[in-house]
Amino acid sequence: MSEAEKPNYRRALNQIGNTDPVKSYDYPIQAPKLAPGVVPSGVTAPVMASDSFPAYVTADMQYPGGGFPGYPYLSQLATRAEYRAFASALSTELTREWIEFTSKEDSGNETSDKIKAIDEEFNRLNVRDVIRKAAEQDCYFGRAQIFYEISGADRATPLILDPRTVPKGSFKRMTTVESIWTTPSAYNALDPVAPDFYRPTEWYMIGQKVHASRMATVITRELPDILKPAFNFSGMSLSQLAEPYVDNWLRTRQSVADLVNNFSMTTISTAMDQLLQGDADLKARVDLFQAYKSNKGLMLLDKEREEMGQINTPLGGLSELQAQSQEHMCSVSRTPAIVLTGISPSGLNATSEGEIRVFNDWIAAQQEAYWRAPIRDALILVQLSLFGVVDPNIGFKFNPLTRMTPVEIADIRSKDAISDGAYLDRGVVDPSEVRKKLADDPDSGFQGLDADAVIALPEETPGEGENVDAP
Repeated sequence: MSEAEKPNYRRALNQIGNTDPVKSYDYPIQAPKLAPGVVPSGVTAPVMASDSFPAYVTADMQYPGGGFPGYPYLSQLATRAEYRAFASALSTELTREWIEFTSKEDSGNETSDKIKAIDEEFNRLNVRDVIRKAAEQDCYFGRAQIFYEISGADRATPLILDPRTVPKGSFKRMTTVESIWTTPSAYNALDPVAPDFYRPTEWYMIGQKVHASRMATVITRELPDILKPAFNFSGMSLSQLAEPYVDNWLRTRQSVADLVNNFSMTTISTAMDQLLQGDADLKARVDLFQAYKSNKGLMLLDKEREEMGQINTPLGGLSELQAQSQEHMCSVSRTPAIVLTGISPSGLNATSEGEIRVFNDWIAAQQEAYWRAPIRDALILVQLSLFGVVDPNIGFKFNPLTRMTPVEIADIRSKDAISDGAYLDRGVVDPSEVRKKLADDPDSGFQGLDADAVIALPEETPGEGENVDAP
């Protein structure tokens, strides 16, 4: 190659461009960066005092790169469809069937009236949506906080669940608070056996102190103690956990799309020295071919010096690779693909029933493990605000996530009727007991039936061949 031709090769190489660098998921372990105004002016939050508290140095030595990306970055991730799907699917399923208030006593009029009033108050406070939104924030930021607003109360003092501290009509509202607006103002880092060890007892919320009992904190993916200060006492967010899986999915999806768009490439064998020497006519000829490249186009070739060919990339297996990448993304959130993406499994006799049943069981476990406590506290506050006293017989249960079909319900009722009839024939139970059972069972189809009514049994019809007295 002559020296005159080398610049032309360099120009061709420069047109290729540089490839994107490999993304790093290592974040430094350091004091969290707080939003302006979270901590009062002139005050240093405990999580920022890295000079007197060596947790960051120790953690960075033991967990290099395992730090916190920050709330602004996590907020940015929440704008992508994939991360929103994680949070939306989990929070919606947690509250889809919601709760049912229960009583340990036989339902009398007084208890029924109380439960009705509690249900109306829960609707006024929008408790269901508050829990759903809190679950979303736990996915986005690793921490959910629910604030209980008691009229006339000092937010810096502990919230004692007592009629003297929660008078009638004082429970005004409950709402979520994003993690970016709060940071601990006090926590115990000295006594590992204390109940408040590495658990904040007070929080700063936009410059004001709030006692931890007035702001329920839910963390479903808790971190080791040594990492808690660096994460501003949040847990590990689902967004941060899923980021490598989402990036792999996005890269695979784009690669498949690019390959489908360019799976067929037309080649022309010609004298390349003309192009490398800056032949404008040859470049114009290539542009002309590109402009008229279609099934109706026509390309004229130099019979002696040029030859046209086509290179096609096989597309078999791309769908499996893309589906597998999507499944990996679903696995990190433990959400079936049909729930997360709305895409049914492919293949003969493929079904998601087993996966959905396992997913519903996991959601039920999450409800009991993390979300019962804030709902229970709300129930106590509502009773104190409505009645001035807490009825220990009133509670709640999470409704099952799996609903039976009408055919399944009818089949169960039919089998129950056969069983009840067998017990009646053998004298095990009395008809009034069966009637009361039907009246108390909300799924019997006869709930509310008058259990005290006396029902006349139908007269027996004489069988065939029996003598019947004439009138």
